[in-house]
Amino acid sequence: MSRHTSNPLERRYAALGLLLIAPTVLIFCAVIVYPLLSAIYLSLFQVFTPTLQSSWVGLGNYQKLLSESAFWWSLVATLVWTVGTLTLQIIFGVGMALVLHQNLWFRSLARSLILFPYFLSTVVAVLVWKWVFNDLYGVLNHLLISSGLISMPIDFLGVMPNAMLSVIIVGAWKYFPFVVIAVLARLQTIPDSLYEAARIDGAGPIARFTDVTLPQLRDVLVVIIMLRAIWDFKEFDLLYLLTGGGPVTSTETLPLMVYKQAFSLNQLGMAAAYAVSMMAILLIFMVFYIRRSREKDSL
Repeated sequence: MSRHTSNPLERRYAALGLLLIAPTVLIFCAVIVYPLLSAIYLSLFQVFTPTLQSSWVGLGNYQKLLSESAFWWSLVATLVWTVGTLTLQIIFGVGMALVLHQNLWFRSLARSLILFPYFLSTVVAVLVWKWVFNDLYGVLNHLLISSGLISMPIDFLGVMPNAMLSVIIVGAWKYFPFVVIAVLARLQTIPDSLYEAARIDGAGPIARFTDVTLPQLRDVLVVIIMLRAIWDFKEFDLLYLLTGGGPVTSTETLPLMVYKQAFSLNQLGMAAAYAVSMMAILLIFMVFYIRRSREKDSL
């Protein structure tokens, strides 16, 4: 009897499966597929934002984009911001997770407080940090002058490289709790027998960390780095509220350029081209990163 024939019950189950998955497919198409295709379509037109009057330019927006130095400077700023804040997030996140994994008497309170930056509104966080960094009445300059480390106030957000360093520090502070949560959850699943075996072999704290802890954390760190790199690459609100892309265009990342093209220069088509270019760059990064991770796993 052929296996390709199906009885009415199997066909009914197949129809039920399609019916159950249909809402998810429709939502996916509505919130992801349609906006993506619309952005690609818009990038082929020169669109005036206030009136939405458009004219076909084909790949003209992409040719203009690649020939402008503003795009490449924004790409460099985006990469510097992403790599800088991601590196600090991983270092501080893993370090804090290791501390909170120890048997400390204030561990429960510390685990709750460490989530505060991540849950705090970005607008509130930026307002606080702008007050901290202010060159006239900021608390950071006051502490540095009072301690004798500097004699004149430092302009943290108005000059380079201070502005980029400042936004990187704020971004790392805001988002490193995500790394703490993920790493801490993985640390709690590592068997104590592995550490006991390492101690018996004479491994010290550093050797136990490099030979036991890091290999066990590799899988979760792969996911963390990929997710945080994507989220940091497309970060908009924190950078826009903290520096607005300044001084001049020194911290103007690609998401800020999309906003600038769409609502300051009223070039919606060019803004869509910037957005599609961002997506292409992220896809290249994801493919390369996933391949490298699989190659390491196969070794």
